[in-house]
Amino acid sequence: MTLRLILVVALHERFARVLHRDLDAVYNAIELPWSNGQAEGQINRLKTIKRAMYGRAGPELLRARMLPLAQKRHHTK
Repeated sequence: MTLRLILVVALHERFARVLHRDLDAVYNAIELPWSNGQAEGQINRLKTIKRAMYGRAGPELLRARMLPLAQKRHHTK
């Protein structure tokens, strides 16, 4: 076997082990109608903004950047 093939087999074996270990979570993600996607999206947005602002300003600027986004989402026609 070549080194590349050995690495591919090892990655597949590890993926299968992790998948088997989290089998309940995988089953729930497929079968249940609920999702934490909305929360994960908000967390990702916050982390992206924080990463972009690292070392630039304090919590006041972060709050100023977050609040306008939240207000745009909650308005109604």
